[in-house]
Amino acid sequence: MRVRLTALSVAGAAALGLITAPAIAAPNRPAGTEQVSVFGHRGASGYRPEHTLASYELAARMGADYIEPDLVPTKDGVLVARHENEIGGTTDVADHPEFADRKTTKVIDGASLTGWFTEDFTLAELKTLRAKERIPDVRPNNTIYDGRYEVPTFQEVLDLRARLSRELNRDIGVAPETKHPSYFAKLGLPLEPGVVQALTTNGLNRPGAKVAVQSFEVGNLKELNKSLQVDLVQLISNSGAPQDFIESGDPRTYADLVKPEGLKEIAGYADVIGPDTKVVLPVEDDGYLGEPTPVVADAHAAGLEVVPYTVRAENKFLPKDFQSSDDPKAFGDVFGFFKALFDTGIDGIFSDHPDIAITARDDYAGR
Repeated sequence: MRVRLTALSVAGAAALGLITAPAIAAPNRPAGTEQVSVFGHRGASGYRPEHTLASYELAARMGADYIEPDLVPTKDGVLVARHENEIGGTTDVADHPEFADRKTTKVIDGASLTGWFTEDFTLAELKTLRAKERIPDVRPNNTIYDGRYEVPTFQEVLDLRARLSRELNRDIGVAPETKHPSYFAKLGLPLEPGVVQALTTNGLNRPGAKVAVQSFEVGNLKELNKSLQVDLVQLISNSGAPQDFIESGDPRTYADLVKPEGLKEIAGYADVIGPDTKVVLPVEDDGYLGEPTPVVADAHAAGLEVVPYTVRAENKFLPKDFQSSDDPKAFGDVFGFFKALFDTGIDGIFSDHPDIAITARDDYAGR
């Protein structure tokens, strides 16, 4: 029996004396799961270039319960942390003339992309690159860190997690996402063996380990369920369908997966759903929030926890209800958006700004 994500964070915090007042349960949340877990989305990517050790470390120091590395492979089969295998937007590869001939066009999950791809670089070659801010127009302050940090390996992320857990005297969780698993399997670079090996080698493939492995596909989670003893997270987009469903001719969509029968199936191989926030709180055509869906309550009824993605503080990413101005870079009423999400009874939240998420969580709990 796997230990639930929220129960883990509550028990760990209580053991360390960090919970000083009772938390207040939101509607629809099962008894005993009052503490909402905060996942540092790509680290603390609101403050540092995403998927860098500096971003992950800052998230942990801000108090995030989990740090989240997205995983893609190198040409020599090493798992590294990048949001996508296309790295033109997140590294300085375009400034390296020695790699100019690596620029190419590929079809990834049905979409044509032009750029540089991790699977065309050895780890040694990737280590010569440096990370940069992915959305400089929205996060110009992060650009001061461009060029400072390497592309980290999954093992380096796990080493950082272990070091910070010791230093901070609390268990830092890790939530790796397997990116484009069907695509990489066809290339002969499957992600799953490396994930299983890394977690096992680092003593994290065990019941109770603070680990949550994610995927937007279904088949690889079912396979991982045979080898891993940690929590598995079925990610749910607000549109489209899992890529492995598309390729196998399965007509079901993500919308089908969050119906009661779909959630019951998910509960057979996973422990958590990670829906887009719009799956829980729809945004209408006018940009304002609609009524909450029954997804959280239905998931809880199926025995699943719900950890939506992703809350960001900038107006550009907030529903109009919570925007403070027409400036896309300015922070809006992100606390109001957090409260609206907490009211639905969610068990955790992904955020680019983990410090704000933790303050919102504590405010909501009345602490």
